[in-house]
Amino acid sequence: MRLIRGLSHLEPLKNGCVLTIGNFDGLHLGHRAVIKKLAERGEVLALPVVAMTFEPQPLEYFLGENAPSRLMRLREKVIRFSKLPVDDLLILRFNQYFADCDAEQFIEDILVKKLNIKHLVVGDDFHFGKARRGNFAMLKDKGKLYGFDVEDTGSYQIDGLRVSSTLIRDALGGGDLALAEKLLGCCYSVCGRVAHGDKRGRAIGYPTANILMFRKNTPVNGVFAVTMTGIDGREFEGVANVGTRPTVDGSSKVILETHLFDFNKEIYGRYVEVHFKQKIRDEMRFQSLDELKAQIVKDVAEAKKIFGNRSADANFIMEHGYQQ
Repeated sequence: MRLIRGLSHLEPLKNGCVLTIGNFDGLHLGHRAVIKKLAERGEVLALPVVAMTFEPQPLEYFLGENAPSRLMRLREKVIRFSKLPVDDLLILRFNQYFADCDAEQFIEDILVKKLNIKHLVVGDDFHFGKARRGNFAMLKDKGKLYGFDVEDTGSYQIDGLRVSSTLIRDALGGGDLALAEKLLGCCYSVCGRVAHGDKRGRAIGYPTANILMFRKNTPVNGVFAVTMTGIDGREFEGVANVGTRPTVDGSSKVILETHLFDFNKEIYGRYVEVHFKQKIRDEMRFQSLDELKAQIVKDVAEAKKIFGNRSADANFIMEHGYQQ
């Protein structure tokens, strides 16, 4: 997959392409169904498959800290896209230019002149351009004028639920990780580099691998049973806390702190992935390190119990020949 950052790095596609546009936050099963449909069309037309997304996401530009929490950061999105049948991922910086860009100008200058699209797949509720004037009907009309087809993504449903980033966000916020996993097609995870922390966990016998979330808000908060990958090709079990910490300027930062069971390696600087398996409790404040340590002991015991039950369920399934 070719990664294209900005219009200045995009050479006009003389032969054209098939295109989809969206935030693709989480790259859930609905998104993947759209990509699959687009790739099939690209194969028929013998054209490259292009996905366009914006950074920051438009609502983040307009709403700032009040924007919905992200399911994934840009790097995670790029990694996930690289595993899908996409030839080019076009990332456009959403700024004042795009905020003020007329819908017709966006279609003519970018979709037609730059990308030379032949087939476009977007949701029928897709809006774009200044004052959100651009919509599905306008794209259909312009398609007739410029010679490209426009297709609705359709509604991708699981168990009667329309799969969306919003629904996944709500499931995670409510602690329903099983529903989030069903909609995502995999358990929810966060990637990042292990950074130095305040060594508070180490001081009480429970060292943690700390990852800065680099976001104002997060869809998950509290304590979870987790696994971590990205170290020696193995998956390590542990318990993690996602919460806020005050900074010197009076603001706050969101940190993911993970304690791995039976693990004593130095992994500072390693790029790892933390997989959220089950929520244990909400975040709490403690008056002393002794109180914190006592609660961590309980959290570790609960997480080990969760993993023990999961192992028992998996063994039962294998022994009795059932399929998940």
